[in-house]
Amino acid sequence: MRFGPARACAAVHARAVRPAGRDAEPENALPGRPAGCWGVPMPHGDHAALLELLDRELRRGARPDGPGARIERTGRVVRQVATGQGCWNGVVWSALDEATVDAVIAEQVGYYSALGLDFEWKSYGYDGPADLGRRLCAAGFTPGPEETLMAARIADLDLDADLPHGVRVEPVTDSAGVDLVADVHAKAFGADSSWLRDRLLARLSAAPDTVVAVVAMAGDEPVSAARMELPPGTRFAGLWGGGTVADWRGRGIYRALVAHRAHAAAARGYRCLQVDASSRSRPILERLGFASLTTTTPYVYAP
Repeated sequence: MRFGPARACAAVHARAVRPAGRDAEPENALPGRPAGCWGVPMPHGDHAALLELLDRELRRGARPDGPGARIERTGRVVRQVATGQGCWNGVVWSALDEATVDAVIAEQVGYYSALGLDFEWKSYGYDGPADLGRRLCAAGFTPGPEETLMAARIADLDLDADLPHGVRVEPVTDSAGVDLVADVHAKAFGADSSWLRDRLLARLSAAPDTVVAVVAMAGDEPVSAARMELPPGTRFAGLWGGGTVADWRGRGIYRALVAHRAHAAAARGYRCLQVDASSRSRPILERLGFASLTTTTPYVYAP
């Protein structure tokens, strides 16, 4: 749910293995597949099973991602609706074809516009129809940067990571810590971080068991920060917002924060991690053992 500079509209749906059973309701088993993140070892390289599990649990089976948010399942769409500072609104899953896509896009535009809300259509490389991105652009959406959806079983990851001398990781539990995270985010990504401050404060206040945030400090200077979302009742923890200020990049801090969050997720009973990776973080995550499953692109609509 990160936004970046818009680029020209194009068909950006890189093909990926399509999860089986996309017409089915969310369920807690994958017939004919290794159980994977349920504790039965998943064969190395079985990325289709991992993608299918992620699709069922985090997209079709999506849960509200914060206080005041709700999930609605209507027709061929799963969407989140939320109000308040820093809240995210958008479509998290769809099952469309050429006969239905334009009408469903128009329905979502009308729905959120009537509420006075900007929203995002989070599109994945295997979503249909093949020209979904072009149709969203034609309907007035602005595409953000394409990222790579990556995932892994925590048990399969190489989590050996050392922080540079003089750098320590501190948990974020209050407004002062949130300010440090927002400061790093603004410097690392060159973007407004007010939404992040509002959202993280609300989550820590209302549902602290569903988020972990950390900041790496060099003395009194925040040099890197990251957060992890912990959706209740799923096997996946989500890594978000990992960023390091320019002068401290290339020293292993990002890798160390991934390892720190992975250990925290495992301690809380989560078996898998997922992340929308930028081109900068993807090589680091690959070396840790994450698999690239497909692409993801945010399309944003502002009434």
